[in-house]
Parts: sequence; C-alpha cells; structure tokens
Amino acid sequence: MTASIIPIRSADATLHDVYRGLGFRDDENVAFCTKMLPFGRFEAVPVSRAGLDAQEAAIRAEAQRRGWELRMFADEGKSGKHINPALSEALEMLATGQADGLVVAKMDRLARSVIHAAEISAQSRRFGWALVALDMNLDTSTPAGKAMMQMLAVFAEFERDLISERTRAALAAKKAQGVRIGAPERMSRDAKTKIIELRADGLSFAKIAATLEADGVLSPSGAMSWQPSTVRRALARMEA
Repeated sequence: MTASIIPIRSADATLHDVYRGLGFRDDENVAFCTKMLPFGRFEAVPVSRAGLDAQEAAIRAEAQRRGWELRMFADEGKSGKHINPALSEALEMLATGQADGLVVAKMDRLARSVIHAAEISAQSRRFGWALVALDMNLDTSTPAGKAMMQMLAVFAEFERDLISERTRAALAAKKAQGVRIGAPERMSRDAKTKIIELRADGLSFAKIAATLEADGVLSPSGAMSWQPSTVRRALARMEA
C-alpha cells in the first residue's frame, strides 16, 4: 500500500484545546508504506527558522520509521488568516491522486480553526487520503483516527452555530442603537456554500470560479462570470 502526506501550523489555541480535551490517544502501530507530502507554516512575525526545521525533522524521523516517501511543502511568513499557496498545492495533489496522505508535526499547524480542520478532514474522507498528526498520535487510516475526526466535525458545527448566534446578536444590538449596518449582502447562500465546499476539496480560486460559472451561480454583482479574485475575497470575508 502506498500513501502520501503534508505538515502545517496555526495559532488557534482553541483547536489544540479541543484535541486535548477529547483525551484522544492512539496506541495502534499501523505499518504501511507511504508517499508523504509534508508542510510547515509559521506566524508572520517573529518566528525563527528553527521552528520549521524542528517540524521537518520530526516528520522525516517518522517517515524513516514507517517507510514513507516524502515531498516537503512549506509556507513561511504566512499568518493563520492567510490562504497558503503551498497548502493549496498539496491539497490539490491529494485531490487528484498524486499523493496518498498529509502529515503534520503538530495538528494546530494544519488549520486556523476547528472549522477549518473539519473541512480538511472532510476532504480527506471524500478523496480517500490519510491525515496524520504526529503530536496527537492521529492517523485517519485507523478506526480510532476516523472516530476522532468525526467528533471534530461535531465541534465544528457547534462553533459555526456559535459564530452565527454572536453575529446575529451583534447586528441586532447595532440596529437597536440606530447604527446603519453596511451594504446589504449580495452573495447568495448557494454561492457561499459552493465556494466553501470547492475550497475544502482543494480547488484553486481559478477552478472554483470556473465551476461556479459552469453551474450558473450568479456572482455578487449579479453577473454570470466569476473572477478568481472575487472568490478569494469572498472566502476571506467568510473566514474573517
């Protein structure tokens, strides 16, 4: 059996707390030959190169132990709020079957939030690649690993509901104070849903734009055409 994998980092303490709070430990030693895609990401300032080197060293050590073939990816100088080109490239490789898995030294280096982690997990299930996080002893090719990620999806849905509730409450308070809330939302729920799903599947902004056009989804301006920059801005607003 062959597999492939990638490493990543985010500053979201809540995500790490959720994993720890689950009390998950996977003691299974599953030996399988893998072709891995590793990736590392750091805060914009100030981070030393040593942190990235440490992540890579941990991944290489595990790869040697388990007989994995690696292809390294890294995004340096990117904050957790930015879309990372290296991660996008790695996810696209996984989606197109060019690799069999993603390995991270630390799970909180993979995603910006619980929601983001759940989206990546959903993509791994859809395309059948493994997600391995060394610090959590997590391997989604095992039953225990799959169960943990299913629990993560529940937490992600809970977080989405909390965000929506807080947003509605804040807008209601502003309206009660007579504050005029910016321009009306012009992007349909269908467009938002498709953008999130397609991005979670690893598609580039250009491919998402092309897919939206092919599906006849109207852009915020009401046109049938979509630009990659429009998709990027829309996703940034939704993730803010």
